[in-house]
Amino acid sequence: MGALDEPLTKLVGDRTAKVLADSLKLRTVGDLLHHYPRRYVERGQLTSLDELEIDEHVTVLARIEKVTLIPFRGRKGDRLEVVVTDGRSRLSLVFFNQGWRQKELKAGAQGLFAGKVGVFNRTRQLVSPDYQLLDEDAGSDAAKQFAGRLIPVYGASAQMPSWKLSICIETALTKHLGDVGEPLPAELRERHDLIPLPEALELIHRPRSQADRERAQSRLRWDEAFVLQVALAQRRAADSALPAKPRKAREGGLLDAFDARLPFTLTEGQQKVSGEIAADLATEHPMHRLLQGEVGSGKTLVALRAMLAVVDAGGQAVLLAPTEVLAQQHHRSIVEMMGDLAEGGMLGGSDLGTRVVLLTGSMGVPARRQALLDMACGDAGIAIGTHALIEDKVQFQDLGLVVVDEQHRFGVEQRDALRAKGEQPPHLLVMTATPIPRTVAMTVFGDLETSVLDQLPAGRSPISTHVVPALEKPNFLARAWERVREEVAKGHQAYVVCPRIGDEEPAAATKGESKKKRKAAEEDFEEVADIGAASDDRRPPLSVVETAEKLVKGPLSGLRVEILHGRLAPEAKDEVMRRFAAGEVDVLVATTVIEVGVNVPNSTVMVIMDADRFGVSQLHQLRGRVGRGSAAGLCLLVSDMPGGSAARARLDAVAGTLDGFELSRIDLEQRREGDVLGQAQSGVKSSLKVLSVLEDEEVILTARTEATRLVAEDPDLAVHPELRTALESLLDEDRAAYMEKG
Repeated sequence: MGALDEPLTKLVGDRTAKVLADSLKLRTVGDLLHHYPRRYVERGQLTSLDELEIDEHVTVLARIEKVTLIPFRGRKGDRLEVVVTDGRSRLSLVFFNQGWRQKELKAGAQGLFAGKVGVFNRTRQLVSPDYQLLDEDAGSDAAKQFAGRLIPVYGASAQMPSWKLSICIETALTKHLGDVGEPLPAELRERHDLIPLPEALELIHRPRSQADRERAQSRLRWDEAFVLQVALAQRRAADSALPAKPRKAREGGLLDAFDARLPFTLTEGQQKVSGEIAADLATEHPMHRLLQGEVGSGKTLVALRAMLAVVDAGGQAVLLAPTEVLAQQHHRSIVEMMGDLAEGGMLGGSDLGTRVVLLTGSMGVPARRQALLDMACGDAGIAIGTHALIEDKVQFQDLGLVVVDEQHRFGVEQRDALRAKGEQPPHLLVMTATPIPRTVAMTVFGDLETSVLDQLPAGRSPISTHVVPALEKPNFLARAWERVREEVAKGHQAYVVCPRIGDEEPAAATKGESKKKRKAAEEDFEEVADIGAASDDRRPPLSVVETAEKLVKGPLSGLRVEILHGRLAPEAKDEVMRRFAAGEVDVLVATTVIEVGVNVPNSTVMVIMDADRFGVSQLHQLRGRVGRGSAAGLCLLVSDMPGGSAARARLDAVAGTLDGFELSRIDLEQRREGDVLGQAQSGVKSSLKVLSVLEDEEVILTARTEATRLVAEDPDLAVHPELRTALESLLDEDRAAYMEKG
């Protein structure tokens, strides 16, 4: 075990090590050295106090303006009030029964003060904050230590304030800086003018100038980009070495018959992406391709053509969907598009056709048994389903292609279990309707080739989006319901989306409840919007059940209104969607279960209630359910949030553009882009601390090129042992499994 892998108990003692581990997940010397400052403050440059947010744990540099000891009335004890200032704003520090602090907290002194921002009598305050005075004449060791330097402010906790953490890091630097290895090859550092890693770690923690900090960050940014790109380059190299059956469509086969029946011409984008996929399928190595397409760009059609090509070549294809609603919708639309080509071997079916089967957890035993038989014997060239497809009893005669829709909703293990059902690794096509900025795609999906569909098919109408400020202008909301009635009067249909279901949470399963029903409920894991923290003092989010009742009795009385959400019985959900698609329902009040894949071209208007409780990209996905036919689409974002608030700014951004990539960038900036890597993909915390996947495009591009070159020359990193060690540190067990399984 290297010195940097030593547990912190040896460095700082058991008690402090436990606090570091429990509150900040720092367990080794290396963890501590790579816990970089969040920001820096300079002597004489006080923290701007008017930017502090309530409930945020902060460390501020401020000057003490006034100190007052106030005895309690009618009882023992006192309250020490210390007012600190940045020269413009003030912050109150409150200590109970600690009057002795008057001796050290004197007006004019500067210090670092840490605590959770609260409010009392409309004044922001820190109650019993930790602090470190920095005045030279007070004899402060910390002040002398930081004299002439930037003061690092670390991501800290209530138990471990920033300056205590700084002392621990100083100890680690003093004792172990010489043990730090050098993962980047010397020629690479020279080529890109990067300082050695030990120097970078010292300068990030002990900068004497902004230039020092920038040099350190430049080097550490490269470490994060390069090590990750090496891991992805190794994964790509390993994939290219795997064997796979080429799957090339035959002339005059199923794909040609399908194309001949299409009532429209493919867009240039669809033709280009279909060509890329066809070329991949024709190779002897498994395709690993990410297909990202704007809402309504025709991804499903492109995926279907790939599946038909595989069936033409004698194989089978499977489409994995995250919910039963989406699986049923895919099955219904694909069967409709194929016509008698989806009835191979059946009475009235085409001689060129194949069978398209559906498998979900809630299907009846006879239908389930028949689907399993059709897949196992090869009669079903295309299988569509949910997690039920992953079960051990599901077998294929010759699985050639796995298509994963909305892949972010699946765990790696689920995707890998399905791919393992092929005799040889099947080709993989991953689809997402969430546009991903280029550098994010290279960072998160760096082992996949990427195809982008950004054209809308001919005949699709633009969607106009407007914010409805319901609290400020209730007449606007009344007008929204009038617009719904007007669209229905024209023969169109509408969606109303709410962030909450509104019925009772499902109780523990009773003895009489079937195992199959429980499994189906677990399988249907619709994503409900983030409805805010428990400390949010706003009213509860609006629900499907209550909203539908009010609409039926009020502004939409007389219209045919139905509800749809993930806790309805599967057969009930399918029936509601069937009736809505058939035009038998005027208004569907639903949760985000309709966010992806639902295709009802006659739907022209969507009203999203409490729209501020949804993410930017999610709103973009939702509005993609309207405007799918020849009539123009309308999306109304209803919110109680005031104009000028951050929430309203998000809604204005959605209303202002239909560019999903621009909205995705906004969404990632707000969600903190570090969550993009690792968190969703492997269930572990992101390793990105300095690198910005949105802003550091040049570094990521260059690192990818360098990593690809190095891995081609040294696939196992035998010549670069310290790089291999850094890679092992990045890829803990969970993340390594993710990279292996792809």
